[in-house]
Amino acid sequence: MIVLDLFAGPGGWSHALAVLGVRDIGLEWDEWACKTRAAQGQLTIRTDVAMYPVWPFLGKTTGLIASPPCQAWSMAGKRLGLLDQPLVHQAVADLAAGRDTREQLLAACRDERSLLAAEPMRYLHALHQHGQPEWVAMEEVPDVLPLWRQYAAILRSWGYSVWTGILNAADYGVPQTRRRAILLASRTRTAEPPPPTHARTAEPESLFGPGRAQWVSMAQALGWGATDRPVPTVCAGGGPGGGPEPFPSGSRKTLTDARDRGTWKPQSDLVLQSRREAAGGRARHVARENRPADTPAPPLTGGAPQWSWSLRSNNQANATVRRADEPAGTLFFGHRANECVWVAEPASSSTDRERPTPESIRITAQEAGLLQTFPADYRWAGNKGQQFSQIGNAVPPRLAAHLLAPHLGKTLRPDDFTLAA
Repeated sequence: MIVLDLFAGPGGWSHALAVLGVRDIGLEWDEWACKTRAAQGQLTIRTDVAMYPVWPFLGKTTGLIASPPCQAWSMAGKRLGLLDQPLVHQAVADLAAGRDTREQLLAACRDERSLLAAEPMRYLHALHQHGQPEWVAMEEVPDVLPLWRQYAAILRSWGYSVWTGILNAADYGVPQTRRRAILLASRTRTAEPPPPTHARTAEPESLFGPGRAQWVSMAQALGWGATDRPVPTVCAGGGPGGGPEPFPSGSRKTLTDARDRGTWKPQSDLVLQSRREAAGGRARHVARENRPADTPAPPLTGGAPQWSWSLRSNNQANATVRRADEPAGTLFFGHRANECVWVAEPASSSTDRERPTPESIRITAQEAGLLQTFPADYRWAGNKGQQFSQIGNAVPPRLAAHLLAPHLGKTLRPDDFTLAA
Protein backbone atom coordinates (compact mmCIF):
# COMPACT_ATOMS: atom_id res chain seq x y z
CA MET A 1 0.00 0.00 0.00
CA ILE A 2 1.18 3.52 -0.84
CA VAL A 3 1.44 6.69 1.23
CA LEU A 4 1.17 9.40 -1.42
CA ASP A 5 2.83 12.75 -0.67
CA LEU A 6 1.69 15.59 -2.94
CA PHE A 7 4.00 18.63 -3.17
CA ALA A 8 6.58 16.59 -1.27
CA GLY A 9 9.25 19.33 -1.12
CA PRO A 10 12.60 18.42 0.43
CA GLY A 11 11.13 15.69 2.61
CA GLY A 12 9.59 17.08 5.80
CA TRP A 13 6.74 14.56 5.75
CA SER A 14 9.03 11.87 4.29
CA HIS A 15 11.60 12.19 7.07
CA ALA A 16 8.81 12.00 9.67
CA LEU A 17 7.51 8.82 8.04
CA ALA A 18 11.04 7.36 7.96
CA VAL A 19 11.35 7.98 11.72
CA LEU A 20 8.06 6.08 12.12
CA GLY A 21 9.29 3.23 9.92
CA VAL A 22 7.21 4.00 6.81
CA ARG A 23 8.14 5.19 3.29
CA ASP A 24 6.09 7.40 1.01
CA ILE A 25 6.12 8.27 -2.68
CA GLY A 26 6.60 11.99 -3.17
CA LEU A 27 5.39 14.03 -6.13
CA GLU A 28 7.49 17.17 -6.50
CA TRP A 29 8.34 19.58 -9.31
CA ASP A 30 11.26 21.61 -7.95
CA GLU A 31 14.57 20.29 -9.25
CA TRP A 32 16.57 21.02 -6.11
CA ALA A 33 13.96 19.66 -3.73
CA CYS A 34 14.00 16.46 -5.78
CA LYS A 35 17.80 16.31 -5.51
CA THR A 36 17.59 16.85 -1.76
CA ARG A 37 15.09 13.99 -1.51
CA ALA A 38 17.33 11.75 -3.63
CA ALA A 39 20.26 12.45 -1.30
CA GLN A 40 18.16 11.08 1.56
CA GLY A 41 17.04 8.03 -0.44
CA GLN A 42 13.39 9.16 -0.56
CA LEU A 43 11.18 7.87 -3.36
CA THR A 44 10.23 10.71 -5.70
CA ILE A 45 8.44 11.28 -9.00
CA ARG A 46 9.53 14.61 -10.45
CA THR A 47 6.32 15.95 -11.93
CA ASP A 48 3.75 18.72 -11.90
CA VAL A 49 1.14 17.59 -9.37
CA ALA A 50 -1.52 19.42 -11.38
CA MET A 51 -0.72 17.37 -14.50
CA TYR A 52 0.09 13.94 -13.13
CA PRO A 53 -2.62 11.27 -13.58
CA VAL A 54 -4.25 9.66 -10.54
CA TRP A 55 -4.86 6.21 -12.06
CA PRO A 56 -1.42 4.74 -11.05
CA PHE A 57 -2.43 5.08 -7.41
CA LEU A 58 -6.00 3.77 -7.57
CA GLY A 59 -6.63 0.80 -5.30
CA LYS A 60 -3.14 1.13 -3.77
CA THR A 61 -3.17 4.23 -1.58
CA THR A 62 -3.63 4.00 2.18
CA GLY A 63 -2.69 7.58 3.07
CA LEU A 64 -2.62 10.93 1.28
CA ILE A 65 -0.48 13.87 2.42
CA ALA A 66 -0.60 17.34 0.90
CA SER A 67 1.23 20.59 1.65
CA PRO A 68 0.44 22.76 -1.39
CA PRO A 69 2.85 25.65 -2.08
CA CYS A 70 2.08 28.47 0.33
CA GLN A 71 3.67 31.43 -1.47
CA ALA A 72 0.35 32.71 -2.81
CA TRP A 73 -1.14 32.76 0.71
CA SER A 74 1.83 33.49 2.95
CA MET A 75 2.34 36.74 4.82
CA ALA A 76 5.86 36.68 3.36
CA GLY A 77 4.49 37.26 -0.15
CA LYS A 78 1.87 39.37 -1.94
CA ARG A 79 -0.96 37.14 -0.64
CA LEU A 80 -2.84 37.12 -3.93
CA GLY A 81 -4.19 33.72 -2.90
CA LEU A 82 -6.59 35.52 -0.59
CA LEU A 83 -8.05 37.38 -3.57
CA ASP A 84 -8.20 34.11 -5.54
CA GLN A 85 -9.84 32.21 -2.70
CA PRO A 86 -13.38 32.18 -4.21
CA LEU A 87 -11.95 30.62 -7.38
CA VAL A 88 -10.11 27.98 -5.35
CA HIS A 89 -13.31 27.14 -3.43
CA GLN A 90 -15.11 26.78 -6.74
CA ALA A 91 -12.41 24.47 -8.07
CA VAL A 92 -12.65 22.25 -4.97
CA ALA A 93 -16.44 22.04 -5.22
CA ASP A 94 -16.26 21.19 -8.94
CA LEU A 95 -13.53 18.55 -8.51
CA ALA A 96 -15.44 16.93 -5.65
CA ALA A 97 -18.38 16.55 -8.04
CA GLY A 98 -16.18 15.10 -10.78
CA ARG A 99 -16.05 18.29 -12.88
CA ASP A 100 -12.67 19.63 -13.95
CA THR A 101 -12.97 23.40 -14.39
CA ARG A 102 -9.37 24.17 -13.46
CA GLU A 103 -8.35 25.59 -16.85
CA GLN A 104 -11.10 28.20 -16.86
CA LEU A 105 -10.61 29.12 -13.21
CA LEU A 106 -6.83 29.32 -13.54
CA ALA A 107 -7.19 31.92 -16.28
CA ALA A 108 -9.00 34.15 -13.78
CA CYS A 109 -6.50 33.70 -10.90
CA ARG A 110 -4.22 36.57 -9.96
CA ASP A 111 -1.55 34.09 -8.84
CA GLU A 112 -1.33 30.84 -10.81
CA ARG A 113 -0.11 29.04 -7.67
CA SER A 114 -3.38 29.72 -5.84
CA LEU A 115 -5.23 26.90 -7.58
CA LEU A 116 -2.65 24.32 -6.46
CA ALA A 117 -4.47 24.24 -3.12
CA ALA A 118 -7.40 22.59 -4.95
CA GLU A 119 -5.27 19.79 -6.44
CA PRO A 120 -5.59 17.38 -3.47
CA MET A 121 -9.34 17.18 -4.17
CA ARG A 122 -8.68 15.85 -7.67
CA TYR A 123 -6.73 12.96 -6.15
CA LEU A 124 -9.18 12.47 -3.28
CA HIS A 125 -12.21 12.27 -5.59
CA ALA A 126 -10.59 9.62 -7.79
CA LEU A 127 -9.32 7.59 -4.82
CA HIS A 128 -12.72 7.83 -3.10
CA GLN A 129 -14.25 5.79 -5.94
CA HIS A 130 -12.03 2.90 -4.73
CA GLY A 131 -12.74 3.39 -1.03
CA GLN A 132 -9.44 5.10 -0.39
CA PRO A 133 -7.39 6.60 1.12
CA GLU A 134 -7.78 5.38 4.69
CA TRP A 135 -6.46 8.66 6.07
CA VAL A 136 -5.56 12.20 4.97
CA ALA A 137 -3.16 14.81 6.43
CA MET A 138 -2.82 18.32 4.97
CA GLU A 139 -0.90 21.40 6.08
CA GLU A 140 -0.78 25.03 4.97
CA VAL A 141 -0.45 28.59 6.28
CA PRO A 142 -3.24 29.71 8.65
CA ASP A 143 -5.16 31.70 6.00
CA VAL A 144 -5.98 28.45 4.18
CA LEU A 145 -8.10 27.17 7.10
CA PRO A 146 -11.44 28.14 5.44
CA LEU A 147 -10.45 26.02 2.45
CA TRP A 148 -9.59 23.08 4.71
CA ARG A 149 -13.06 23.43 6.26
CA GLN A 150 -14.56 23.08 2.81
CA TYR A 151 -12.50 19.92 2.27
CA ALA A 152 -13.69 18.68 5.67
CA ALA A 153 -17.36 19.07 4.78
CA ILE A 154 -16.86 17.07 1.59
CA LEU A 155 -14.83 14.35 3.29
CA ARG A 156 -17.45 13.98 6.03
CA SER A 157 -20.08 13.43 3.36
CA TRP A 158 -17.89 10.58 2.11
CA GLY A 159 -17.76 8.92 5.52
CA TYR A 160 -14.58 10.37 7.04
CA SER A 161 -14.06 11.67 10.54
CA VAL A 162 -12.34 15.04 10.09
CA TRP A 163 -10.61 17.64 12.27
CA THR A 164 -9.37 21.03 11.13
CA GLY A 165 -7.66 23.78 13.08
CA ILE A 166 -4.52 25.80 13.74
CA LEU A 167 -1.59 24.16 15.52
CA ASN A 168 1.57 25.76 16.86
CA ALA A 169 4.66 23.69 16.04
CA ALA A 170 6.31 24.80 19.30
CA ASP A 171 3.66 22.80 21.20
CA TYR A 172 5.14 19.64 19.68
CA GLY A 173 8.82 20.19 20.41
CA VAL A 174 9.73 22.25 17.33
CA PRO A 175 12.00 25.19 18.31
CA GLN A 176 9.83 27.57 16.30
CA THR A 177 6.41 29.15 16.93
CA ARG A 178 5.23 28.19 13.46
CA ARG A 179 1.42 28.21 13.21
CA ARG A 180 -0.17 26.10 10.50
CA ALA A 181 -3.66 25.17 9.30
CA ILE A 182 -4.05 21.41 9.60
CA LEU A 183 -6.59 18.93 8.24
CA LEU A 184 -6.69 15.36 9.58
CA ALA A 185 -9.21 12.81 8.29
CA SER A 186 -9.71 9.09 8.79
CA ARG A 187 -12.11 6.34 7.74
CA THR A 188 -11.15 4.10 10.68
CA ARG A 189 -10.62 6.31 13.74
CA THR A 190 -11.80 9.58 15.25
CA ALA A 191 -9.76 12.38 13.74
CA GLU A 192 -8.33 14.70 16.37
CA PRO A 193 -5.16 16.72 16.91
CA PRO A 194 -2.30 15.01 18.73
CA PRO A 195 -1.95 16.02 22.38
CA PRO A 196 0.65 18.78 22.81
CA THR A 197 3.92 17.70 24.38
CA HIS A 198 5.30 21.17 25.13
CA ALA A 199 4.06 24.52 26.48
CA ARG A 200 5.36 28.05 26.87
CA THR A 201 5.83 27.28 30.56
CA ALA A 202 6.57 23.74 31.71
CA GLU A 203 3.59 21.94 33.26
CA PRO A 204 4.26 19.18 35.81
CA GLU A 205 2.59 15.81 35.63
CA SER A 206 -0.67 15.67 37.58
CA LEU A 207 -3.85 13.64 37.97
CA PHE A 208 -5.20 15.50 34.95
CA GLY A 209 -2.41 14.64 32.52
CA PRO A 210 1.20 13.70 31.91
CA GLY A 211 2.45 17.29 32.00
CA ARG A 212 4.31 19.15 29.28
CA ALA A 213 7.91 20.22 28.83
CA GLN A 214 8.84 23.85 28.20
CA TRP A 215 9.04 24.97 24.58
CA VAL A 216 12.36 24.00 22.99
CA SER A 217 14.65 26.99 22.55
CA MET A 218 16.91 27.71 19.59
CA ALA A 219 19.95 27.29 21.84
CA GLN A 220 18.79 23.81 22.85
CA ALA A 221 18.08 22.78 19.28
CA LEU A 222 21.44 24.03 18.02
CA GLY A 223 23.39 22.42 20.83
CA TRP A 224 24.51 25.70 22.38
CA GLY A 225 23.65 24.38 25.81
CA ALA A 226 22.95 26.55 28.81
CA THR A 227 25.85 28.98 28.35
CA ASP A 228 25.12 32.66 28.75
CA ARG A 229 26.85 33.46 25.45
CA PRO A 230 25.72 31.02 22.75
CA VAL A 231 27.24 31.76 19.37
CA PRO A 232 26.20 30.92 15.79
CA THR A 233 28.51 29.62 13.12
CA VAL A 234 30.35 32.22 11.08
CA CYS A 235 29.74 30.96 7.53
CA ALA A 236 26.46 32.14 6.01
CA GLY A 237 24.49 29.72 3.90
CA GLY A 238 25.66 26.27 4.93
CA GLY A 239 28.42 24.07 3.63
CA PRO A 240 31.54 22.81 5.38
CA GLY A 241 33.77 24.93 7.57
CA GLY A 242 33.09 27.86 9.81
CA GLY A 243 33.78 28.06 13.53
CA PRO A 244 31.46 28.42 16.48
CA GLU A 245 32.16 32.08 17.13
CA PRO A 246 30.81 35.50 16.09
CA PHE A 247 32.86 37.86 13.95
CA PRO A 248 32.23 41.49 13.06
CA SER A 249 31.09 42.11 9.51
CA GLY A 250 34.50 43.34 8.35
CA SER A 251 36.07 39.93 8.92
CA ARG A 252 33.39 37.69 7.42
CA LYS A 253 34.66 37.81 3.82
CA THR A 254 38.22 37.06 4.93
CA LEU A 255 37.00 34.09 6.92
CA THR A 256 34.78 32.84 4.12
CA ASP A 257 37.66 33.05 1.64
CA ALA A 258 39.92 31.23 4.08
CA ARG A 259 37.24 28.60 4.61
CA ASP A 260 36.97 28.05 0.85
CA ARG A 261 40.76 27.67 0.61
CA GLY A 262 40.65 25.26 3.55
CA THR A 263 43.12 27.38 5.56
CA TRP A 264 40.86 28.65 8.35
CA LYS A 265 40.54 26.58 11.51
CA PRO A 266 38.91 27.37 14.87
CA GLN A 267 41.38 28.48 17.53
CA SER A 268 41.62 27.43 21.16
CA ASP A 269 38.76 27.89 23.59
CA LEU A 270 40.80 30.58 25.34
CA VAL A 271 41.10 32.65 22.19
CA LEU A 272 37.43 32.04 21.29
CA GLN A 273 36.38 33.17 24.75
CA SER A 274 38.48 36.33 24.52
CA ARG A 275 37.02 37.13 21.09
CA ARG A 276 33.48 36.58 22.29
CA GLU A 277 33.92 38.81 25.30
CA ALA A 278 35.49 41.59 23.24
CA ALA A 279 33.46 41.30 20.03
CA GLY A 280 32.56 44.99 20.20
CA GLY A 281 36.01 46.32 21.10
CA ARG A 282 39.47 45.29 19.97
CA ALA A 283 38.10 42.31 18.00
CA ARG A 284 36.59 44.76 15.52
CA HIS A 285 39.93 46.56 15.24
CA VAL A 286 41.84 43.27 14.76
CA ALA A 287 39.50 42.27 11.92
CA ARG A 288 40.41 45.43 10.01
CA GLU A 289 44.14 44.72 10.10
CA ASN A 290 43.78 42.17 7.27
CA ARG A 291 45.38 39.62 9.60
CA PRO A 292 45.66 36.08 8.12
CA ALA A 293 42.46 34.28 9.03
CA ASP A 294 44.24 31.32 10.59
CA THR A 295 46.27 33.48 13.00
CA PRO A 296 44.90 33.59 16.55
CA ALA A 297 43.80 36.96 17.81
CA PRO A 298 45.64 38.12 20.93
CA PRO A 299 43.79 37.45 24.19
CA LEU A 300 41.54 40.36 25.04
CA THR A 301 40.58 41.15 28.59
CA GLY A 302 39.14 43.96 30.59
CA GLY A 303 35.69 45.45 30.89
CA ALA A 304 34.23 44.32 27.57
CA PRO A 305 30.46 43.75 27.55
CA GLN A 306 28.77 40.37 27.57
CA TRP A 307 26.92 39.55 24.34
CA SER A 308 23.60 37.84 23.83
CA TRP A 309 22.23 36.49 20.55
CA SER A 310 18.81 36.87 18.98
CA LEU A 311 17.38 35.71 15.65
CA ARG A 312 15.71 38.31 13.44
CA SER A 313 13.30 36.65 11.00
CA ASN A 314 13.70 39.16 8.13
CA ASN A 315 14.81 42.68 7.21
CA GLN A 316 11.38 44.25 7.53
CA ALA A 317 10.44 46.73 10.25
CA ASN A 318 7.93 44.33 11.84
CA ALA A 319 10.31 41.35 11.83
CA THR A 320 10.04 38.86 14.68
CA VAL A 321 13.09 38.97 16.95
CA ARG A 322 13.60 36.17 19.46
CA ARG A 323 16.38 35.54 21.96
CA ALA A 324 18.38 32.34 21.58
CA ASP A 325 16.81 30.99 24.77
CA GLU A 326 13.37 31.15 23.08
CA PRO A 327 11.87 29.32 20.08
CA ALA A 328 12.37 31.06 16.73
CA GLY A 329 9.54 32.83 14.98
CA THR A 330 8.27 31.32 11.74
CA LEU A 331 11.18 30.81 9.35
CA PHE A 332 10.48 31.87 5.79
CA PHE A 333 12.80 32.63 2.93
CA GLY A 334 12.52 33.42 -0.75
CA HIS A 335 13.97 36.86 -1.41
CA ARG A 336 16.54 39.13 0.18
CA ALA A 337 14.03 40.88 2.46
CA ASN A 338 13.42 37.51 4.11
CA GLU A 339 16.97 36.86 5.25
CA CYS A 340 17.18 35.50 8.79
CA VAL A 341 20.13 36.88 10.74
CA TRP A 342 21.64 36.37 14.16
CA VAL A 343 21.98 39.69 15.93
CA ALA A 344 24.54 40.08 18.74
CA GLU A 345 23.56 42.64 21.34
CA PRO A 346 25.74 43.59 24.31
CA ALA A 347 23.90 42.34 27.37
CA SER A 348 25.36 45.10 29.53
CA SER A 349 27.46 48.24 29.18
CA SER A 350 28.48 50.91 31.64
CA THR A 351 27.21 53.80 29.51
CA ASP A 352 25.30 54.26 26.28
CA ARG A 353 28.39 55.98 24.90
CA GLU A 354 30.42 52.80 25.34
CA ARG A 355 27.70 50.53 23.95
CA PRO A 356 29.08 48.75 20.85
CA THR A 357 27.18 48.57 17.60
CA PRO A 358 25.19 45.30 17.25
CA GLU A 359 26.70 42.76 14.87
CA SER A 360 24.77 40.37 12.64
CA ILE A 361 25.52 37.06 10.92
CA ARG A 362 23.24 35.26 8.48
CA ILE A 363 21.80 31.99 9.66
CA THR A 364 23.25 28.93 7.94
CA ALA A 365 21.21 26.30 6.10
CA GLN A 366 22.19 23.71 8.70
CA GLU A 367 21.01 25.95 11.53
CA ALA A 368 17.74 26.72 9.74
CA GLY A 369 17.24 23.01 9.08
CA LEU A 370 17.78 22.18 12.75
CA LEU A 371 15.21 24.82 13.74
CA GLN A 372 12.81 22.99 11.40
CA THR A 373 13.82 19.70 13.18
CA PHE A 374 15.66 18.22 10.22
CA PRO A 375 18.78 16.30 11.33
CA ALA A 376 22.12 18.11 11.25
CA ASP A 377 23.44 15.79 8.54
CA TYR A 378 20.48 16.33 6.19
CA ARG A 379 21.98 16.86 2.75
CA TRP A 380 20.49 19.99 1.19
CA ALA A 381 20.97 20.32 -2.59
CA GLY A 382 21.45 23.57 -4.49
CA ASN A 383 22.98 26.94 -3.75
CA LYS A 384 22.25 28.96 -0.61
CA GLY A 385 19.03 30.49 -1.94
CA GLN A 386 17.72 27.15 -3.17
CA GLN A 387 18.50 25.49 0.15
CA PHE A 388 16.85 28.22 2.20
CA SER A 389 13.75 28.15 -0.02
CA GLN A 390 13.38 24.41 0.54
CA ILE A 391 13.84 24.71 4.29
CA GLY A 392 11.38 27.58 4.71
CA ASN A 393 8.66 25.81 2.71
CA ALA A 394 9.01 22.43 4.44
CA VAL A 395 6.75 21.06 7.14
CA PRO A 396 8.78 20.51 10.33
CA PRO A 397 9.36 16.74 10.49
CA ARG A 398 8.77 16.63 14.24
CA LEU A 399 5.32 18.21 13.86
CA ALA A 400 4.57 15.93 10.92
CA ALA A 401 5.50 12.85 12.94
CA HIS A 402 3.08 13.81 15.70
CA LEU A 403 0.31 14.28 13.12
CA LEU A 404 0.99 10.97 11.35
CA ALA A 405 1.79 8.58 14.22
CA PRO A 406 -1.84 7.89 15.26
CA HIS A 407 -2.86 7.05 11.65
CA LEU A 408 0.01 4.57 11.41
CA GLY A 409 -0.56 2.96 14.80
CA LYS A 410 2.87 4.18 15.91
CA THR A 411 4.10 5.72 19.13
CA LEU A 412 6.49 8.65 18.82
CA ARG A 413 9.23 8.37 21.42
CA PRO A 414 10.90 11.43 22.99
CA ASP A 415 14.30 10.45 21.57
CA ASP A 416 13.08 9.87 17.99
CA PHE A 417 14.23 13.40 17.10
CA THR A 418 17.60 14.60 18.30
CA LEU A 419 17.79 18.33 18.90
CA ALA A 420 21.33 18.87 17.67
CA ALA A 421 24.36 17.09 16.27
